Amino acid sequence: MKKIFLVLCILATISSSALAQENNPIVTAVPSLSIAPDARAGAMGDVGAATTPDVNSQYWNPSKYVFMESDAGVSISYTPWLRQLVTDIDLAYMAGYWKFNPRSAVSASLRYFSLGDITLMDEFGIDAGSAHPNEYALDAAYSQMLSDNFSAAVTLRFIYSDLGNGSGSVEMYPGAAVAADISAYYKTPIALETSDGTLGIGLNISNIGSKISYDKFESSNFIPTNMRLGASFDYPIDAYNKFSVSADLNKLLVPSQNSMTEQEYTDLSPLTGIFKSFSDAPDGAAEELREIMWSIGAEYAYNNQFFVRGGYYNESQYKGNRKYFTAGAGFKLNVFTLDAAYVIATSQSNPLDQTLRFSLSFDLFGLKNLVQ
Repeated sequence: MKKIFLVLCILATISSSALAQENNPIVTAVPSLSIAPDARAGAMGDVGAATTPDVNSQYWNPSKYVFMESDAGVSISYTPWLRQLVTDIDLAYMAGYWKFNPRSAVSASLRYFSLGDITLMDEFGIDAGSAHPNEYALDAAYSQMLSDNFSAAVTLRFIYSDLGNGSGSVEMYPGAAVAADISAYYKTPIALETSDGTLGIGLNISNIGSKISYDKFESSNFIPTNMRLGASFDYPIDAYNKFSVSADLNKLLVPSQNSMTEQEYTDLSPLTGIFKSFSDAPDGAAEELREIMWSIGAEYAYNNQFFVRGGYYNESQYKGNRKYFTAGAGFKLNVFTLDAAYVIATSQSNPLDQTLRFSLSFDLFGLKNLVQ
């Protein structure tokens, strides 16, 4: 019963078609940690490892915070989930940072994912009550500028997942895990004939941590350890117009469950699983390459106040088949920024298809100066 319940919860958060096809997707616990939380990156195809810094860099690459122009900021974001099917599954996200000196910053974020109300049934199809599953993650990061062009950061995270919340008839216990991220960011000016552009390169290895269990460690599951590598190029057309293009590569550093027995999968340590994830695909190197997801995005800015964005995200049809275009816009004043994003799936495997998401960010130092 508990295994069936767990599968149902996973299916509610990842692509349902991914498991229906004859393929080998990488399945993890707490898949909500992989959902892009903010509207700016969500409008650019879910890119963010090397894009220009913003308040929501905590998820994408916290190393970028030391290059923020303002010394402090906070953002809140809201993302509906499976909105065409249900109305009570959503993700809420809050992030903030503080540059306590010109070369150092601290930052934090809180993520809350609700799966709404789920009706439970036993093996005979009899109503066994209902549950209100939810997951959340709290993290904090420290970023340091190591040179005028290079920075690095370390993040610590606490993860809590309660898939049987509200149901006493299901033998499932809340799971908890701890994890860390390591990230780096490099940017350098590029001299062109008409103007100087900026090249950015970013790396973030996230959710390096313990496994999580819902049955007092009779079995355990990997959290979505992920390696994100990205590059971006910003080009100021003139004093008022700027254009940027970015791209990210992603790979889950999680072993394939189909490459070993259930007991071997349970006994495998998180660190060993990271190294094993590069060479355990059943079909060899060709399948390992299919595990790499890529995305591209572009942003046009007018007077650093009005923004238009677009992008595309691609995942192999054998590893989840998430393929979608994204679009969005943003509006910025001295103290706040409002961003919106929209997803247009090219396959029936993205729970965000035709869904709007929003982010509202505040420049705390600008707000302080405004009220003085």
